[in-house]
Amino acid sequence: MTEKEKIISGMIYDANNDPDLIAERLECKQMCHEYNMLSPKDLPARTEKIKEILGEIGSDFLIEQPFMCDYGFNIHIGENFYSNHNLIILDAAPVTFGDNVFIAPNCGFYTAGHPLDATERNKGLEYAHPITVGDNVWIGGNVCVLSGVTIGNNSVIGAGSVVVKDIPPYSLAVGNPCKVIKTVS
Repeated sequence: MTEKEKIISGMIYDANNDPDLIAERLECKQMCHEYNMLSPKDLPARTEKIKEILGEIGSDFLIEQPFMCDYGFNIHIGENFYSNHNLIILDAAPVTFGDNVFIAPNCGFYTAGHPLDATERNKGLEYAHPITVGDNVWIGGNVCVLSGVTIGNNSVIGAGSVVVKDIPPYSLAVGNPCKVIKTVS
């Protein structure tokens, strides 16, 4: 079984020593670099380049520069998507954003995690679990969303939150760790 097949199966895999995964990440990072070097005013070129990077993308979107991701093909965004500056997506597993998602500056979505055991971790082993963000979600600045999390439709995640577990629909959630503080209508 290849390391990529292990990722897809949700197994522990070796991301640091597999030449195929390294090559895919380097190619994606090159495309992200090219995207980030485009003139902010050249929206047509930016749109075309981001379409080359991402796996699936709605027709109405804007991702402000700079933007970084690991593979790109695992990122799926719906209609009317906006992210402000410094979006980072570590997409070893799929990261899916619904329609009408707004992301403030300096946010990260990290599907990868590492074993707690130092011997295993030092071998370069990791795992990845999908992240899903529903429709009509607003994510405040400096939010970190970790591996395996689902954020339900119509939710708001407050600035500075670290989202370590699922957030139900219609929630206002904040903090580290992020917790639901009220239901929103």
